[in-house]
Amino acid sequence: MKAIIIDDEKRARRILHTLIEEECPEINTVFEAENLVDGVAIIKAEQPDIVFLDIEMPNHSGLQIMEFFKNDAVNFQIIFTTAYGHYAIDAFKLSAVDYLLKPIDVEEIKSAVLKASVNNEENFVKEKLLNLERNFQQLALNKIALEVPKGIRFVSHEDILLFEADGVYTKVYLQNGKTELICKTLKHFTDQLSNKPLFYKPHRSYLINLKYMNEIIKKDGLQVIMSNNKSIPIARDRKDEFMEIINRVF
Repeated sequence: MKAIIIDDEKRARRILHTLIEEECPEINTVFEAENLVDGVAIIKAEQPDIVFLDIEMPNHSGLQIMEFFKNDAVNFQIIFTTAYGHYAIDAFKLSAVDYLLKPIDVEEIKSAVLKASVNNEENFVKEKLLNLERNFQQLALNKIALEVPKGIRFVSHEDILLFEADGVYTKVYLQNGKTELICKTLKHFTDQLSNKPLFYKPHRSYLINLKYMNEIIKKDGLQVIMSNNKSIPIARDRKDEFMEIINRVF
């Protein structure tokens, strides 16, 4: 059998490649690609039996792979290799798509390869991926993904007090008192939560959950005291809009 590893992290590709060579003798050829577009080109040229596919990659998510095969036969099985935490695992289980949670366990990769060799039916593959996309969309309705050092943590909107810009990073203050430093800009979260009325950006450096405001005070202009006692300035050009929202919502 032939396989391809599609993952933007070189180290992750190297580790998985070694595991396949050492533990999966039924796979005799392994290709690699650092992004989905290059991976799709190799799939179409080499026709691998198994695609080891990361989800979170620049430009294209692994979940978008079927967009490149709308008019082509799908003759491969997909095994997702992911750092997604336990919240996302339910989405994988419901869709019956196989996955390997990083760091990858030897016995799990053996089992996944064995299962992948059993069923390689085109419609079955597409249906599983559609189910997976639906499950992730449902998950995204109430949670936000935070890329922490050990992987990706899914946090309920209700558990977030505020976001604070920190250069190209963002500090996320949680209800449990913890703070996560995420390597995404504040704009990333502002755009993602733009349709959530409880989140408001009173200042270019902050995005707050209105639910956790404790007090509004007049000090150096206007400031909001959050439930964790952090003081958030209200930009001068947003003062009127902010007070209008407060009067309307509360």
